[in-house]
Amino acid sequence: MVTMADVARRAGVSAATVSHVINGTRPVLPGTRQAVLDAIDELGYTPNTLARSLVTSRTRSIGLAVSAIANPYFTEILQGVEAVALEHGYGLLIADPHDEPGHERTVAQLLHERRVDGMIIAPSPSPDALLRYLAQHEVPTVFLDRLVDAPAATGFRHDQVCAENTAPMASLVTHLAERGHRRIGLVAGRPGLSTTAERITGYRHGLAHAGLPYDERLVVHGDSRTEAAEEATHRLLSLGAPPDALVTANNAMTVGALRALRDRDLSVPDDLALCCFDDFSWADLFTPRLTVIAQPSKEIGATAVRLLLERLASPHRESRTVRLASAFVHRTSCGCPAAVRAGGTESETPRKGPES
Repeated sequence: MVTMADVARRAGVSAATVSHVINGTRPVLPGTRQAVLDAIDELGYTPNTLARSLVTSRTRSIGLAVSAIANPYFTEILQGVEAVALEHGYGLLIADPHDEPGHERTVAQLLHERRVDGMIIAPSPSPDALLRYLAQHEVPTVFLDRLVDAPAATGFRHDQVCAENTAPMASLVTHLAERGHRRIGLVAGRPGLSTTAERITGYRHGLAHAGLPYDERLVVHGDSRTEAAEEATHRLLSLGAPPDALVTANNAMTVGALRALRDRDLSVPDDLALCCFDDFSWADLFTPRLTVIAQPSKEIGATAVRLLLERLASPHRESRTVRLASAFVHRTSCGCPAAVRAGGTESETPRKGPES
């Protein structure tokens, strides 16, 4: 088996220099670094990660726990996480907590037992058991997409990153009101999630800005899932005075709402205008093309890794929450003719909603 000493002899340097090149623990002259890398390639040397972790107490691995990994939104987040993790020499261990509090806590423990250096987690609506475990074991953690309120008494310092939710949702409602719609329904996400609460708040702000009353009958919960959103949309459409426009609060629920509209032979936007939170790769392939709020999903993932690396470098620094701007992507499901949209081209701007 090729050893670090073999690499050092081939490169004409000390074993310590080889270690610094592999672990990035000290700057090495470019020419020397290249000689070491060439020797590693020629000899086929593979560093002993386990042995290195025993010395450094670091495995250079990150645990990523997000539910619904198949969801394009979280897939793009994963791409952002992976790109920055690999850039800094970290590998990923990935798990799906299924948005179940008990399983979520188990997943965190399993990742921790595998000695990941830190975790990036999209928490469930009831993360109390998870928070207790992370605080007890002082696990460096970044929460993404959904925010949590960790009890101050635990002293648990963590970081968070998510997209703006309130003002972007308000901008969708305001836009529909400007189109003349007066009964704007909302298919909201799973109760208990910060994203759900913030988007409902944005919905109400948008109504207030347009001078429209809030009617609780026009708000239904699709639990952030396609099937539940389909059922919820049917309930809205069965009201004595159904909505004349609809906003869906994530991409999975958009698909469910469209299924319900299809079942009732309703056309978008002729019978009912539609705006959505979350862009996805086929949103502009529907007829009509979907007007949406696009979240910076890859950047959310990338920022989560950067925050975690900062936390690993400074474990006791104050907690940080980073919010990233979302973009209003103007297409035609809202009822606007293509010609109205900036000369017929798609508009992607961080359109401002009413002030919170």
